[in-house]
Amino acid sequence: MSSAGLDAAQAKMNAAGVSQAAIDVFSHYYGELEVGATGLIAEADIEPLLSPPHCADVDVYPDAAREALARTAIIKLNGGLGTSMGMDRAKSLLAVHDGASFLDLTVRQVQAARRLTGAALPLVLMNSFRTSADTVAALAPYPDIAVPGVALEFLQHKEPKLTADTLEPVSWPADPELEWCPPGHGDIYPAALASGILDQLLAAGMRYAMVSNSDNLGAVPDARIAGWFAASGAPFAVEVCQRTDADRKGGHLARRRRDGRLVVRESAQTSPADMAAFMDPARHAYFNTNTLWWDIRALRDELMARGGVLGLPLIRNLKTVDPADPASPAVVQLETAMAAAVEVFDHAQAIEVDRARFVPVKTTADLLVLRSDVYEFGADGRPHARTQTLPVVDLDPTYYRTIADFDARFAQGVPSLVGAHRFTVRGDWTFGRDVSVRGEASLIAHDAAPHHVADHTVIDGEFVGHS
Repeated sequence: MSSAGLDAAQAKMNAAGVSQAAIDVFSHYYGELEVGATGLIAEADIEPLLSPPHCADVDVYPDAAREALARTAIIKLNGGLGTSMGMDRAKSLLAVHDGASFLDLTVRQVQAARRLTGAALPLVLMNSFRTSADTVAALAPYPDIAVPGVALEFLQHKEPKLTADTLEPVSWPADPELEWCPPGHGDIYPAALASGILDQLLAAGMRYAMVSNSDNLGAVPDARIAGWFAASGAPFAVEVCQRTDADRKGGHLARRRRDGRLVVRESAQTSPADMAAFMDPARHAYFNTNTLWWDIRALRDELMARGGVLGLPLIRNLKTVDPADPASPAVVQLETAMAAAVEVFDHAQAIEVDRARFVPVKTTADLLVLRSDVYEFGADGRPHARTQTLPVVDLDPTYYRTIADFDARFAQGVPSLVGAHRFTVRGDWTFGRDVSVRGEASLIAHDAAPHHVADHTVIDGEFVGHS
């Protein structure tokens, strides 16, 4: 490898009007890639995170909690297209409940918290170049959601995808837009600095920010956590939940042995030799919910001191230039993870939260649970689980991976899951009206023929379809 790839990438970014700040960050990580950085975190170099405080147990005076929330902004990562579910628009615009999208419900949550507490609670979205226009249009029915002096959005940067063999910018004339990608959600830091949104929030009287994914409707404004964070004096905090067997593949928090700092380790940062320890919830008991708390001033000062580059661990993401075409050329995307910034700050904290604050939708199986009667949604947009334990749903990816396929098979409505513990579907099944699933249930088709679940069917145990 030589400088030719980096020179070509920088020239391409300049020609596209990408900011110099974004080019500097990309160049930093390109250099990391060239010298063989892997981002791996060895098990021998970390210790398990032990007993962080639980949000229900921290002492926070009500007045202090209200004061902290009054100085808190809500930032949502909204750059995702839901490509893993076959989408090509902002994932947050996907319908969740009675036609309301993730974005609609988020707005309701913020509006309800404003009415309840009197806090301004600016809502700011980090959009990507692919999600901005649709998202701004979807916010038009909410003219009062914007706070004077604070932009509703700032844009995640974009960078060129690199050919896997030469690390030069890929060319894809069939769809030139696919030559570009966002640099992972760790880009929120340089993008927030370069956009001026940090200064806008500080000028509006905000000192803290709660940051979360737009598809996590459990991450609602919370005065108690805001009060704890303000009183802690910490510059940065991560909300964590206790891991279960269902969370074994998710990133976890740990302490680095050499300096005691908190770190986040993802599966992509774990060697095969350490994977058993990574996936052991008895050893690494707390996973990262990707809901973060910032001291905005401390973050801005740290970014300024580092020239806009926090130096987060590189994630080398190998994909194809057209995500929908596995035969298209292999490319490398340079990414970083937002929560990895926990290791940058002295005295960063972790706080344990209830599972109710973590309701993500990464697959159509997650969406099925959220759309079902397992959850109720109040006028405040909050999801309320009706069961102590959520059902485990496993849908055949051949027939249910994409939203289009999923919606076609549940066109008459999703089944009742409130009485289900586990629901497995194998084969091509469409569902009639008012279907109910109970206990440990499965639908099994041993052929590729389409099968149908009749109206009012109760699925209890194993049901096998025959052509």
